[in-house]
Amino acid sequence: MLPGVKVFEIKKNLDERGFFAEVFRDDWKDLIQEDRIVQTNLSYSYPGIIRAWHRHARGQVDYFVVINGTLRICAYDDSPESPTRGQLDEIISYSEKPQVVRIPGHYWHGIQNVGKEPSLTLYFVNTLYDYKNPDEQRRPHDDPAIIDPRTGKLYDWNNIPKR
Repeated sequence: MLPGVKVFEIKKNLDERGFFAEVFRDDWKDLIQEDRIVQTNLSYSYPGIIRAWHRHARGQVDYFVVINGTLRICAYDDSPESPTRGQLDEIISYSEKPQVVRIPGHYWHGIQNVGKEPSLTLYFVNTLYDYKNPDEQRRPHDDPAIIDPRTGKLYDWNNIPKR
């Protein structure tokens, strides 16, 4: 995994009524380190929808939790001075096995609903959205500069995801 990208399994407490799960805790320091969560967002995506690529230059970190459906979550490092330049992480996250996926915002990142139903994603961030000066840079999902290190070709969001 790229430095700072983490997957944290969420424990489901099952009983005859269903389950209860803690989605995010301030004392999960292995996951959140020194981050302070200041905003929570909700994203709904139809099947096949790709929301990529973007990054945050001013230090935003995203924490994704898939509530419904299945997402492919990717992070790509294109920093010229980075020892992990050209590395791409691809994570499949789905509601049946809840987890928190941490993506440091300096990586180009995005999501795709790879399921057959709409996805619902709760995500937490460590900086407030600035409506007048958003911390967001964007690229198209098919940007030819983002190369899949497994194939040496353009990263193709439509390839079957690895599980």
